Amino acid sequence: MSHTPHELHEEFPELVGKITELKQSDQHFARLADEYHEVNRAVHRAETNVEPVQELVEVEMRKKRASLKDELYRLLTA
Repeated sequence: MSHTPHELHEEFPELVGKITELKQSDQHFARLADEYHEVNRAVHRAETNVEPVQELVEVEMRKKRASLKDELYRLLTA
């Protein structure tokens, strides 16, 4: 288990410019990025026991974060 926040700009440092551009020009991308950020923060709070949750809930949140990250990457590299 990692206690490192998985911010988009840290996950894809080579795509920071594209992330910024798409957040401003693509509503779908911006919505997904916002959702990723919310889920990512929830996972980080759960991992650090700031807001503990049941293990299954945490696993499901991680799956959601991974799914969003995959979709965002797909849009970034399209």
